Amino acid sequence: MKKIPYVLLISLLLLSGCQNRPEDNDLTAKVGSITDDIPEIDIPQTDIDFSQFSTLDSRMQAWGLGKDKDENGQPQDAVLANERYKAYDTVFVGRPDHKVYLTFDNGYENGNTPKILDTLKEKNVSAVFFVTSQYVLENPDLIRRMIDEGHIIGNHSYHHHSFPTISIEKVYDEIMQLDALLLDQFQYKMTLVRPPKGEFNEQSLALSNLLGYQTVLWSYAYYDYNVADQPDPTSALKKNLDNAHPGAIYLLHSVSDTNTQILSDLIEGLRNLNYEVSRYDLK
Repeated sequence: MKKIPYVLLISLLLLSGCQNRPEDNDLTAKVGSITDDIPEIDIPQTDIDFSQFSTLDSRMQAWGLGKDKDENGQPQDAVLANERYKAYDTVFVGRPDHKVYLTFDNGYENGNTPKILDTLKEKNVSAVFFVTSQYVLENPDLIRRMIDEGHIIGNHSYHHHSFPTISIEKVYDEIMQLDALLLDQFQYKMTLVRPPKGEFNEQSLALSNLLGYQTVLWSYAYYDYNVADQPDPTSALKKNLDNAHPGAIYLLHSVSDTNTQILSDLIEGLRNLNYEVSRYDLK
């Protein structure tokens, strides 16, 4: 593997990537919607025969779920999706037990992650942080802290491209360039991937599985990612607790001031509901 020009990547990112953050007055902005300006890195040639995926469904699946619950209190759509895509080691909800899982999507840093890490450390909770190349390159100290404090780093792709909108060869690049970046700079091997925007198809799931990755979606998420339109903390806490369920995989965005403010109470609230806020153990 060619050595990654880390200093050069940082310099170029500061000139380009930082300009792609959502503006406060942009109510349509979503976390992690970054551009191709971020320099690519060299990865080893692969002997994967990409034609093997041509027989699989290429239609986009945009993950979202309804409110119906099954007999275990789990979202019915997530349970059905677990079954439908289990051949590709894809998880939408955990086991129907007392464990719940906190996962964060980190597209860029909004000043909240140090506070989130402080709270997780105080509460003795391990979380999963799904990161992009922009986040890694801008925040190496936070990535190191996540690793050192026992959290799991997940792959949220290099450029945050929607997997079904690009070729399967490009999906490979999106996953493996970020994989190489974490290996080179932190000697850390990721094993979990979350497709950008929750958009996937059967082909991308099969490729991720072939690469040794488990695809992790979620069984609960809410409107928390728009920094210009943050939910009321009291209402947000109630909503997060009201939607707790066995095996819940929470999707939270680290840019959210509200999430940062309520995190401690959320953890305690889940524990008061007799849930264990568990380290991710579904891989």
